[in-house]
Amino acid sequence: MSWAATVLTLYPEIFPGPLGHSLAGRALKEEIWSLETVNIRDHANDKHATVDDTPAGGGAGMVLKPDVLAAAIDTAAGEPARPMLLMSPRGAPLTQERVLQLAEGPGAIIICGRFEGVDERVIEARNLEEVSVGDYVLSGGEPAAMVLMDAVVRLLPGVMGNALSGEAETFSGGLLEYPHYTRPRTWEGLEIPEVLLSGDHGRIAKWRAERSEELTQDRRPDLWAAHKQTKE
Repeated sequence: MSWAATVLTLYPEIFPGPLGHSLAGRALKEEIWSLETVNIRDHANDKHATVDDTPAGGGAGMVLKPDVLAAAIDTAAGEPARPMLLMSPRGAPLTQERVLQLAEGPGAIIICGRFEGVDERVIEARNLEEVSVGDYVLSGGEPAAMVLMDAVVRLLPGVMGNALSGEAETFSGGLLEYPHYTRPRTWEGLEIPEVLLSGDHGRIAKWRAERSEELTQDRRPDLWAAHKQTKE
């Protein structure tokens, strides 16, 4: 059974977008994973297909209506049960660990928010897991949903040509990835580090580990602190 993604959105025409190309696109054609979209607006219950309303208590913007969104979610739910993810800037940060967990499951139902947000009652009643792809605000959840699906799909069996590609990359061991080089040996006066041309796999592995640690300490002290704690 392929990994099944169902995306709830007001703009289904956006998909598959970039996911229809490269690794994800090929895997989609080969049915390693599947993508279905549900138009939230199709579940509105008035002649104007209203999906939003003003926020209770006042304030700017509009809020997705709970009855409309819940109806769309209930249409997508089924067996086997899949996690229901709401792309939201206030959600838990998406990590490589969570991506791996999702890749090992049957798929996901992904809800793309719009406007000022989603009625809190839907989040509670349907037990939605709020997920963030970064500390910034997007116009809607669709780009975030694509980020999540791309991260998951590339880890599915048969998607990456070299299975080792996913084992030695950024975040796979809690560290940032080491630098990469390729031919030509000299470019604009800059040389490939000699150790990478030595053929000594032990030295190469040591060099790469040291560069990963240096980069992580310099750029992501939060990851470095977590890595040290894990090692201890």
